[in-house]
Amino acid sequence: MSAAPERREQLLATAAEVFAAQGYRATTVRRIADEAGMLAGSLYYHFDSKESMLDEILSGFLNDLWARYDAVLAAGLGPRETVEALVTESFREIDRHRAAVAIYQKEAKHLQTQPRFGYLADSQVKFEKAWLGTLERGVAERAFRADLDVRLTYRFLRDTVWVAASWYRPGGQHTPEEIARQYLSMVLEGITLRA
Repeated sequence: MSAAPERREQLLATAAEVFAAQGYRATTVRRIADEAGMLAGSLYYHFDSKESMLDEILSGFLNDLWARYDAVLAAGLGPRETVEALVTESFREIDRHRAAVAIYQKEAKHLQTQPRFGYLADSQVKFEKAWLGTLERGVAERAFRADLDVRLTYRFLRDTVWVAASWYRPGGQHTPEEIARQYLSMVLEGITLRA
């Protein structure tokens, strides 16, 4: 029986990859089972529905993300260091949960209207509050420019970082930390040569 939790994780990883590639609505239980090398009915030994699999994938990703974000936000860092740490943790999450991030990107807006996935809307509000609060604090403490439009900056950072799930592959040429450093350099320092 000790192999069951490990098998569940393997099945969730397979389902996540299929959902990310095909979209949740277009994915059938049969397709997930085929990718996992099993009969469709055998999936029901581990999960009661396709929706349950998606719920576990997304909630697992968000629980992991928030454990790391909450640690950053509680660390008492300055605004710039908080932004750096949040971006770095975001890339680490993309490394750990690339398929879940891709699913979230494609499906969250539709799913959060369903009661079972209401936590997606709650997480989005918390996410926005964390980032906007950090940027506002940075402007107030003069760590960031006074003319910074914090809402626009938040959207730029959010979209720039999280869209990386569409091209990032774990074990690639760069570590999540290296990618985060490059992104942060471009965001915080710009791309033009200084005189």
